[in-house]
Amino acid sequence: MNISKFFLEREKQLLGSRFDELYPDCSQPAKGITVNPMRISKEVFEKNSGFVLEKSPFCSIGFLLKGDEKPGKHPYHHAGAFYVQEPSASSAAPLLEVEPGMKVADLCAAPGGKTSQLGAALQGEGFLLANEYQPSRAEILKSNLERMGIYNALITNEDTSRLADVFADFFDRILVDAPCSGEGMFRKEPQAVEQHCEGLVKQCAGLGKEILENAAKMLTGGGVLVYSTCTFSPEENEAQVAQFLAHHPEFELLDCNVEFGSIGEANRCGEFSLNVQYVRRIWPCHGGEGHFLAKLRKKEQASATIAKEKKRKEKNNSKPIAEWESFQKELFPDLQEKTGQPIRVGDSVYLPVKQQLPQKTSKLKIVRNGVFAGTVQKSRFVPSHQLFMAFGNLCSNQEQLSLNDTSTLAWLKGEEIDSQTAQSGWCAVLVDGIPMGCGKKTGEKIKNHYPKALRNLK
Repeated sequence: MNISKFFLEREKQLLGSRFDELYPDCSQPAKGITVNPMRISKEVFEKNSGFVLEKSPFCSIGFLLKGDEKPGKHPYHHAGAFYVQEPSASSAAPLLEVEPGMKVADLCAAPGGKTSQLGAALQGEGFLLANEYQPSRAEILKSNLERMGIYNALITNEDTSRLADVFADFFDRILVDAPCSGEGMFRKEPQAVEQHCEGLVKQCAGLGKEILENAAKMLTGGGVLVYSTCTFSPEENEAQVAQFLAHHPEFELLDCNVEFGSIGEANRCGEFSLNVQYVRRIWPCHGGEGHFLAKLRKKEQASATIAKEKKRKEKNNSKPIAEWESFQKELFPDLQEKTGQPIRVGDSVYLPVKQQLPQKTSKLKIVRNGVFAGTVQKSRFVPSHQLFMAFGNLCSNQEQLSLNDTSTLAWLKGEEIDSQTAQSGWCAVLVDGIPMGCGKKTGEKIKNHYPKALRNLK
């Protein structure tokens, strides 16, 4: 494994004779797939996908990808049925034990693999805050959540301190997959080796500490927080959690209660104590690239001292959007219960999340609130690709394709296809019942409206 000199010296000093066991000499990075249960069952995916798969030890809906396939070009990938993810990265989200109806936050969400897991666990019920500090990565996050059909998410591009000011004592579950020095990415990303140094480790540890402090303010009493990294350094892992607990008696460390990986390292806790039996480390020898996991709970009484925002009556200030209402009644008659009241901004129509949000939310840098439904053009409603990716299975007019249908690959190339099941007009195009966007049927053909930037052009 290609590694930096600083990393090598530190790890050999900490691990001694265990170094070669935990860091085996293997140049090929591990590849994984996490299934989206909102789209397809794990069993059906395993049976139909055609991939060479092995069950993942890190996640019940994950697989290790053993073949040489290019999963990004697979129709199921376009349909959001799975996310290509480094295997051990899928381990963090399940620790939160998210249930439908909860309010959940992913504070460092891009590119969106863990966020998609959280959204799938919510099953479209409840509220998901997906935040990313870097603007370019926030756009990638938005694109991935659209593909995965996550429609109950507020996507923000913010510093976590501003989020803490708006969402104090708000969330039932919070994931902090902290920006880190990326030591678990050495095999996967050569750049991670090139930029690695002691200064980077200290910088990332400081940033992780700041995000944890803000997350603590956002979590409600009885809520659970999972802190994770894809690095091995003491400062960013055991020592980080030990320091946080020492300064936050309102939090307690919970047992991760998983069988994969191994327990934490007692010689990496710094000046504070930590029950390393409860935290978890995934080393390269365990079949992934590397991860650290800690699960914490905020005690019930902790929220009593935090001032609550006064509840306000929800006012529907949105005016009727005749073009949307006509379109929705015809093609999406069962959609009303899934989203908030539609909002028109200029010619654009949005379907916001149902969750009542704090008043100060409007001051945040919002990338997307819910679903972009489409635009009003010359007194007609023109739907968006995202609308059909989120709700295509609810559309009353559908073109049903199968995975092995030649029209499926033609569709993903942007070609016009013959219609077999759809009626005239706008229709959802689905593969094995999973949305792949929309088209417009004229005569016996369906005009392709799959976005050019997403097509399989090679």
